[in-house]
Amino acid sequence: MIRRLVPFLAFLWTAAPAVAQAPVRIGLSAPLTGPDAAYGQGLRQGAEQAVADLNRAAGGRPRWVLVPADDGGEARQAAAVAKKFAADNVRLVVGPLESGAVAAAAPVYEEAGAVVVAPAAAYGPLTGRSLWNLFRLGPSDAQQGRAAGGYLAKAFAGRRVGIVSDRSTFGRGLADAVAARLKEAGTPEVLFDGFPRGTRDLADLVARLRAARPDAVYFGGLAPEAATLLHAMREAGLGATLVASDGILDPAFAAAAGGDGEGTVMTLVPDPPRLPEPRGSRPAPRSPEAESVAAGAYAAVELLAQATERARAADPKTGRIADGRKVAEAVRTGPSRTLLGSVAFDARGDRSGAPIALRIWRRTPDGRLDYAGNDAEP
Repeated sequence: MIRRLVPFLAFLWTAAPAVAQAPVRIGLSAPLTGPDAAYGQGLRQGAEQAVADLNRAAGGRPRWVLVPADDGGEARQAAAVAKKFAADNVRLVVGPLESGAVAAAAPVYEEAGAVVVAPAAAYGPLTGRSLWNLFRLGPSDAQQGRAAGGYLAKAFAGRRVGIVSDRSTFGRGLADAVAARLKEAGTPEVLFDGFPRGTRDLADLVARLRAARPDAVYFGGLAPEAATLLHAMREAGLGATLVASDGILDPAFAAAAGGDGEGTVMTLVPDPPRLPEPRGSRPAPRSPEAESVAAGAYAAVELLAQATERARAADPKTGRIADGRKVAEAVRTGPSRTLLGSVAFDARGDRSGAPIALRIWRRTPDGRLDYAGNDAEP
């Protein structure tokens, strides 16, 4: 993995002027406390190592400096962090993690002329707001929905597909994306329905499903409702394959679905690469939550650093960036070489060709329900 980084890091080293340059600050907005602190620490570890590797490639000079800030995973706190970064002339930002925090902070950054790379925010409309400064590395919910629709159109070609959601913004967005993809493929759904989150009695919905006779059912929603739907379908004798997003990526799904979860297909972000081994020190231990986002933060720092260099956006005397628009234009003209591979963005700020995996939940020899290693054909 380190070999992949050498060409880019060497480029930054050789491209840097011989005279010392003031360091450029990169802000990190992350939930360093609160319920998502494990993820926030992963963002911090990934960003810190990226900055250290970039500085090492520049001969050990502090070419880049990370400025971490705790947004608690909350929208109001993320907006406050954005205002603080704006006041401190921080024009490059990694994060926030949560979609709600990104939605609250991105307009503040836009007004301040700051570029934001969100490693994991998935809410579809985030990048539909015509913000010039926002980019996301992970696939959006809409991209997951389209991937699921493509799978259904291929795997169930000539057969009947139903679509059900929990009627939340998240679930309905997924359902709409699946329906659009099926329509494009010439195989529209035979039923489009839903039920509110927390509903336990699905007799009426199941009756409509039985009348529609689907071979597969896409569900847009979260793990508890997916398990409820599965139980209701199986009790009614419906053997249709359930397909869902990583909204069901929760230990609660395996526990609640039990044997009825066997064969459920799920779209999700592929397992991220591990950070390159740090030179001269042992790698810091990371929790599974931290491991899942660390590479994204590392790649976000790489993106911002490359774009800043290409745009010559930083004042060599002060390290300040007067306006991030040049950096944003450089990000858009990519692709950029990162730990996640070659990364490019579309006009909205979504990653072009964001990788999405398909996994099947199956029983393990010890009786558990798991998806690890069970790939489905896209």
